[in-house]
Amino acid sequence: MATHLITGAGSGIGAAVARRLHERGDDLLLFARDAARAKELVAGFPGARTLVGDLSNPDRLSWALAQQSMPDRLDSLLHIAGVVDLGTVGELTPKAWHSQLAVNLVAPAELTRLLLPQLRVAHGQVIFVNSGAGLSAHAEWSAYAASKHGLKALADALREEERPNGLRVTSVYPGRTASPMQAKVHQQEGKEYDPSRWIDPESVATTILAALDLPRDARIDDVTVRPGR
Repeated sequence: MATHLITGAGSGIGAAVARRLHERGDDLLLFARDAARAKELVAGFPGARTLVGDLSNPDRLSWALAQQSMPDRLDSLLHIAGVVDLGTVGELTPKAWHSQLAVNLVAPAELTRLLLPQLRVAHGQVIFVNSGAGLSAHAEWSAYAASKHGLKALADALREEERPNGLRVTSVYPGRTASPMQAKVHQQEGKEYDPSRWIDPESVATTILAALDLPRDARIDDVTVRPGR
């Protein structure tokens, strides 16, 4: 039975991936920002375990994980959590930059660093759910796109560094996906939100599971998922 650690399992793509892995009987470690959120996640995924830590404060993640029981091995680390705050370069404050860089880039780097020993034992896989914004930036998306461009660089470097240790590293670049984050984006853009226009989170989950389940004679380094409508 494979063991997976998932961030962002509470909604959207993360919830879809967690549900699929839970249904097939895999062992889940769900990352939660606090004890209350951890309790909610366990209620939704009976039998799952949780780790508690604040992704918005990466400097404290090492201390937080040191207080909790960690797995001996980890088959995959799935970075799916993310935050977005739109605005022009002329409007975005340092607070907006710091918050997005912390959650979307620095926290994944730190979690990966802390869990590499367990991933190496399993010859596991790290999957970064990036974004189309990680490949190109548009007006009002500078901070979010910068965090996701950085996430691509993190994944590319990690892939080269950990190949001798048997790790696979995959970046997934979804287009706009029907999720609470997308609803927030539309609100910030002042547009009406119609989830039927965008990718179903289950479709992105299918892509992620395909990368996870690919036989070890091959690997998927990068995959882009675009709306089909």
